[in-house]
Formats: sequence, structure tokens, C-alpha cells
Amino acid sequence: MEYILKTNGLCKQYKSFKALNGLTMNVPKGSIYGFIGKNGAGKTTLIRLICGLQFPTEGSFEIYGTKNTDAGICSARRRIGAVVETPSIFPEMTAQENLKHQFRIIGIPSFEKVDELLELVGLADTGKKKAKDFSLGMRQRLGIAIALCGDPDFLILDEPINGLDPQGIIEVRELILKLNRENNITVLISSHILDELSKLATHYGFIDKGAVVREMSAQALIDACRKCIMLTVSDTEAAVKALEKSGFNSEYKLLENNRIDLYAQPNITELVHAFDEQGCELITVKEHDETLEGFFISLVGGDSHD
Repeated sequence: MEYILKTNGLCKQYKSFKALNGLTMNVPKGSIYGFIGKNGAGKTTLIRLICGLQFPTEGSFEIYGTKNTDAGICSARRRIGAVVETPSIFPEMTAQENLKHQFRIIGIPSFEKVDELLELVGLADTGKKKAKDFSLGMRQRLGIAIALCGDPDFLILDEPINGLDPQGIIEVRELILKLNRENNITVLISSHILDELSKLATHYGFIDKGAVVREMSAQALIDACRKCIMLTVSDTEAAVKALEKSGFNSEYKLLENNRIDLYAQPNITELVHAFDEQGCELITVKEHDETLEGFFISLVGGDSHD
């Protein structure tokens, strides 16, 4: 698998506080990578390091295969667009003026892509309306448009839907999906709004106390949160024979401590009888239907507030 971003044991120390503590993560090319963590976990610190706004105390990272200590890291960073914390918008300017200003800053003499970008983010009809009069969702989309001025293929968004109303959330979500699917832009999204991330992400990285505690694909997360019947049995080998005989051929998963997750809704009386025929005792039965938030809390402990 090809990775846009790879980090290896990244640390960032501020006096006695360690914001990043050996963070290792991998962002696959073409993915929407949901970066999940509580407030203070190190999400924004990592983004600042990647964008060159700060430097690591220890460890390293690679962007497009270029290491952060290599001479070519500045060129690699030109392929990144980012909205860190709040969009860099001039409130007294129109959307068009903001984009033209950004083009000047990054040294692009032509403004021919301005209208195309405004169309892309759904701001083509804002005319002479100043950015200060935009809704939060419109400002966020303008911030993304500014981040796209350099034609990046890696977009980093720090809490892009924080504080938005439901309509604003939908607009930003649809824009991110469009950029990923139609423009082939890899997206790293730092967020604590887990339910919304589940509608976007193809991959996840869970961060706690400055370190990534788990990386997984969206499918792996779906499987982990999938509704099932949790069984505890006296003999897993006999239980498997009973399940196979009952027709649950590929709908179960063997776990430690004589546990089995059964991804079906069996008749419990019939199941007990099938186990009994194989000399297996069914000790406990429990329904399991975990949410993304529940899974996150089980990984990092405590509450899920950012």
C-alpha cells in the first residue's frame, strides 16, 4: 500500500509537557483518514509538525516518501493544503478577493482558477458579499478553497465541522467526499465528532496522550462495532461443531477465554440444544452493539469529550 504520510516515533516536548509521545501512523494514498482523539491528545500538534509550523523533538515523518530532515521537504509540503484550527480568511474581502490574495501569496500570477475553485466549494454566487457576512459553513468552505489554491493532492483539515449547524455540516461533508472521490485528494481530518466521521472516513487513527493506540480501516471498524451475540462456552471446539451443524458456517468469530461472537440472531433454545448434543455448555449470552463512540471510549478510557 502506498502512503502519503508516515510518521515514526514522533515526539514533541513543551517544557515538562509531552504533546506527542512516540506517535506512529500511516495515511494511505486516496483515503479519508479520520484522526480521532480527545482534547489535548496531540491532534493539532501533529498537524502543525507536518505543515512545518513546528518541529519535532524526536522521531521523524515522511510526506510522499520525503523525510522531514531532507532538503526536499519544502517541495513535498507544496503538495499539501491545510486548514489548521480556523480558516485563514480576510473578513473584509469577498470570496473571490480572498482567493486572489492567496494566489498572490503562493506566487501564482494567473487568477484563471479562482472561479473554478469557487464553483467547486459552492461559493460561486456570493458576488460582492464580504466574508464577515458568511455563515460558519460558508467560511469553512472558503477556507478549504484557499487551501486548494496550490492544487494539492493532500488536504489536512483540523476540526472542519466544529461549531457548524446541521446544514453546514452536510455541505462540508459533501465537499470533502467530492474532493476525495472526484479530485483524488487524500484527506486527513482531525475531529472529535465521531458520528460524522463515520460518514466520511475510509481509515481511522485513534490517538490518546500523544500516541496512536489503534489504526484500522473503516471496514475493520464496522466489523468491530457489528451487532452480535457474545457467547461464553465451556468448550470452543465443541461449540464450533454445534454452530457449523446449525448452519452458522461463517457467521462467528473465536475469541480468547472461551468466547465466541455470533453474527446472527439464533433461537437460543435451539442453540442450547445443539451445544448440549456436542457436550458443550452455554455459560453466558449477551447482546453486543457497539457505536463508534463506545469503541473509542473502550480504547482510550474516560469520556469522549474533546
